[in-house]
Amino acid sequence: MSVLIVAESYFGNTRVVARSIASGLTKALGPQAVTLTRPGEAPRELGPDVTLLLVGAPTHDYSLPKERTREQAAAKGATEQGGGGVQEWIAQLAPRADLRAVTFDTSLEMRFTLGSASKSAYKALKKRGFRLAERGESFRVSGMAGPLITDEEARAEAWGAQLAASLHP
Repeated sequence: MSVLIVAESYFGNTRVVARSIASGLTKALGPQAVTLTRPGEAPRELGPDVTLLLVGAPTHDYSLPKERTREQAAAKGATEQGGGGVQEWIAQLAPRADLRAVTFDTSLEMRFTLGSASKSAYKALKKRGFRLAERGESFRVSGMAGPLITDEEARAEAWGAQLAASLHP
């Protein structure tokens, strides 16, 4: 059993969330069971040993980051960039109808939102042939560059533990 987490990040907030989710998973499944990587380094074909795929990205313009929004983030001081994004990776990913795939994102704290990276990634995975895709959690940041809202790291870790528990019948 293994979990692959593919996360795109520009200001580091989504990376922090991904690491926290990985921590929650690792406590339950062990350190060898969880791999965290960037989209540009992620495999395009997932073997049968991958039993859970998690896909995360920051919300840009109510969706997944695109080249234009990545350039805007870089102009505003983004420090974690390059290597391609989640949207491009999903487009090249070999589908696995039997694989549970769960999305997550970081988003600005708002009363309501018109869309999110997790919703867009969920739709892209479904369209690509991942029948067991699910839209997961959104973790809140206080501004474009962050930081994460208080307790979001702990919430991400708890969600990781909850996902780990869901893998065991």
